[in-house]
Amino acid sequence: MAWAPEARAASGAGGGSTLEVLRALASGPRGLTEAEAGERLARHGENVFPGRRPASWPRRLARSLRDPFTAVLLCLGLVSAALTAWGTACVIAVLVAVSCLLRATGEHRADRSVAALRELVATTATVRRRPDRDAPPVTRELPVDALVPGDVVLLAPGDLVPADLRLLRATGLTVQEGALTGESAPVGKRARPDAGNDRSALCLQGGSVVSGTGSGVVVATGRATVLSGALSTARRRTRRPAGPFERSVNGIAWTLIRFMLLTAPLVLIAGALVRGRGLEALPFAVAVAVALTPEMLPVVVTSALARGAALLARGGEVVVRRLPALHDLGAVDVLCVDKTGTLTEDRPVLALSEDGDGRPDPGVLHWAAVNALWTLHLAELPVPDALDEALLDAAAAEGEEYEGVEALPCGPGRRLSTAVVRRPGDSRFALARTHLLVVKGAPEDVLDRCALAPADRERLARRAAALAAGGLRVLAVARAERPPTGRPYGPADEHGLTFTGFVGLSDAPAPTAAAALAGLARHGVTVKVLTGDHPGTAARVCRELGLRPGAPVTADRIDALDEAELARLAARTTVFARCTPEHKARIVRALRAGGATTGFLGDGVNDLAALHAADVGVCPREGVDVARESADVVLASKDLTALDRAIVVGRHSTANIASYLRITLSSNLGNVIAMLVAGLMLPFLPMFPAQVLVQNLCFDAAQLALAFDRPAPGGGARPAVLRPRALLRFMTGFGLLNAAADLATFGVLVLAAGEAGFQAGWFTENLLTQAMVMLLLRSGRGRAPGPVRLAVAGLAVLGLLLPVSPVGSMLSMSPLPPLYYGLLGLVLALYAACLTAARRRWISPPPRPFP
Repeated sequence: MAWAPEARAASGAGGGSTLEVLRALASGPRGLTEAEAGERLARHGENVFPGRRPASWPRRLARSLRDPFTAVLLCLGLVSAALTAWGTACVIAVLVAVSCLLRATGEHRADRSVAALRELVATTATVRRRPDRDAPPVTRELPVDALVPGDVVLLAPGDLVPADLRLLRATGLTVQEGALTGESAPVGKRARPDAGNDRSALCLQGGSVVSGTGSGVVVATGRATVLSGALSTARRRTRRPAGPFERSVNGIAWTLIRFMLLTAPLVLIAGALVRGRGLEALPFAVAVAVALTPEMLPVVVTSALARGAALLARGGEVVVRRLPALHDLGAVDVLCVDKTGTLTEDRPVLALSEDGDGRPDPGVLHWAAVNALWTLHLAELPVPDALDEALLDAAAAEGEEYEGVEALPCGPGRRLSTAVVRRPGDSRFALARTHLLVVKGAPEDVLDRCALAPADRERLARRAAALAAGGLRVLAVARAERPPTGRPYGPADEHGLTFTGFVGLSDAPAPTAAAALAGLARHGVTVKVLTGDHPGTAARVCRELGLRPGAPVTADRIDALDEAELARLAARTTVFARCTPEHKARIVRALRAGGATTGFLGDGVNDLAALHAADVGVCPREGVDVARESADVVLASKDLTALDRAIVVGRHSTANIASYLRITLSSNLGNVIAMLVAGLMLPFLPMFPAQVLVQNLCFDAAQLALAFDRPAPGGGARPAVLRPRALLRFMTGFGLLNAAADLATFGVLVLAAGEAGFQAGWFTENLLTQAMVMLLLRSGRGRAPGPVRLAVAGLAVLGLLLPVSPVGSMLSMSPLPPLYYGLLGLVLALYAACLTAARRRWISPPPRPFP
């Protein structure tokens, strides 16, 4: 732990005595003066969480240049500029600028949405300060970022701990520190720590006060807090590996770069050897390389992902902090979640009430409720026990007809409670009145205090163990009548009890959990539960929600496995119990090593390692700042239904990106093959470099509409990943088909148009075939949406009118004879028939059932 310089004497477990801590901090119970606080604020800085600062616009734009395709385009633009091909260089510069601007804008919107979430977190603290040394202390609200070491902070129920504090006073104070430690129960705090390594006198930043009050002196702020230190350690130890999106795009990029490095020299060599062309063919070779590059891929990718992220953020349910994470979310096929708060509501409910023979008996619940009611009333517990509250909810108003006498609550080393009550009608002054002891607690402790034969005690212990193995929290209930003793009751009175029965409680399932799990299963996502709870408890919740738990695996078994063995075990296991944060991260890494695309839903500091290890880290809005900063996706709540919808949207966005890649790569490859063949067969260039670039610019601009395509019915039923090998097979098959159409058009042009109209005729055919490909090879089904129809129509109109317009003459294109259009119509009809037949085989396979 990194402490403020004044607090070095307070480092360690409890930090020494209260007086030593205050002396080390040069403070006192009355707090600092305003002048002292101002001087320390200047020295230590603001008490702000050291999260990632939003990147500046220049940095965002520069970061966009790391995209492989954008980098390739930039290199081609530099080559074009070096060759003084200024038209080519200008077109490429526009494409690079638009791509970088769209990507930077999408990241800015995501950062702005996440920043809005921070406004929901409390930003003030109750602080005791003095105007000057001689003035009395004043208690007032101050911004959290104004706290300094030595400030005295007051705590009350519901407060967030604003910095690391050493307690000066505590009255029934309990703090929820699960975000830091992973513990589900609140931790009791005291001003005087016990001997040894006891942190009970410390309240750490990120905790929340559950009950009681207290005051503490600030010992660490900002980067010196334990919370900030946990983040720094997690970032140092855990470097997020490349996700599916990055791997896919890099694979596609390098495949195309290899094609480009092979194609451009091939054009030059072929032109020199066959046609005697020299360096004058270099601009054409650059144009061919540009023709093979999907120039608009960064723009289309950013547009498709940004549109999906905007749809999710519109309802405030999901914020995508990193645009590629939306693709990765659509690729997820394994989702790891915790049980508490995700599948359950983090509150117990009554599951059974039975007597010693295993028969249902409401009377057992009645006596358990009597114990719970009067223990709560008489023991003055700092926080009500969740099990007692569940029993009282189930039993309604039972127990109120008794009169409480005394209570012996649970405590350290004591796993049972006793309520002493008086029967109705007993007189307060009667000498022969009877007291009733009602005892409730851990089965083994209660059974030891009952008057039972050894065989009966063993039988009841087995029954309790069986109920616990079934996922219930089991409590035994017993009672006894005692005459008044005239002295306080104690543990010595809890003997010779009459066994009454068992009550069992289970976690209440979240209302939407069952429907969400069913939806995830329909979409091919396997849910795995990683919890610190008892394996039987986790398995029972899974069964109640329709999730087959199988055989739960506990942490001790995980520790005995190497990475390969754990990967095999993780693939077939649904429930992992008794897990620490390290176990969760290791399981996630094992799943990824086994080939799964893994998402992890976590909300605390203890989840940082697993969030970083997953392909997609997901955090609810209620999670701690450090978890939200580390997550790729932020949910409005721990509702798996919203996450299921986000997965579907991610798959639809990926489908639109894949649609663009299929269309542009197959068309580009076909054009390049046709250019190479025509360059070798014809004594003239089949198309001038400026014409190639204008054609590509028109086609690429039209394909932006694919980002707005409607999803096909059932299109989100399977994980969607951009697979380079599948795209390569597709572009090869359909590219050859496209090249065949181009070569057929060459024959038509030689027959009907001659050399004068060759470039114009191929230009027109290219744009018309590409418009046809956009309609037939899009991922959506049914009628194309308005943007796609408008783009296709515009592309067709440009192909027909541009050669006969003034712009056409500027590009060295001449009008075409009517015969060409008739023959071209026949070629296009045959091409459409071949595309339709091939599409049925390549794009419309029967859906694969999920296990």
